[in-house]
Amino acid sequence: MPDNDEIDRRIVAALRRDSRISNADLAAQVGLSPSSCWRRTRALEERGAIRRYTIDLDDAAIGLTFKAIVHVQMTRHDQGLVKEFIRMIGTKDEVRACYATTGTSDYHLHVVCRDLDAYNRFLEDFLFRIPAVASAQTNLVLRTIKD
Repeated sequence: MPDNDEIDRRIVAALRRDSRISNADLAAQVGLSPSSCWRRTRALEERGAIRRYTIDLDDAAIGLTFKAIVHVQMTRHDQGLVKEFIRMIGTKDEVRACYATTGTSDYHLHVVCRDLDAYNRFLEDFLFRIPAVASAQTNLVLRTIKD
């Protein structure tokens, strides 16, 4: 946050810990009046520093116990095929994150499913049917250290 001061950084840190915090409690935490805090938070949203507010799910509590990092190699980097790959990846709830990277793989996916059978269906019925996908290597997540 290059253009933000210490108060903006404290606002962002507090919202990262609890995005449902009331404006009054947020103001108290960062040392501002509620109206000043609301204006600062709104300015962060308008500048795009805060894009959205989300929830942190306990995957196991909702039955999603299979986690993997999938390294995807593309057949070729034709612009149309890549755009279609990106569009299709965006439609799948199983894909929590997708990163374009350097190295031997073109994309890395963070995938969460109910179990191994659900993951196999994700691969066979979805990922391997995308024309741009040449191959995928799966690394299972054994435990999460930091999320």
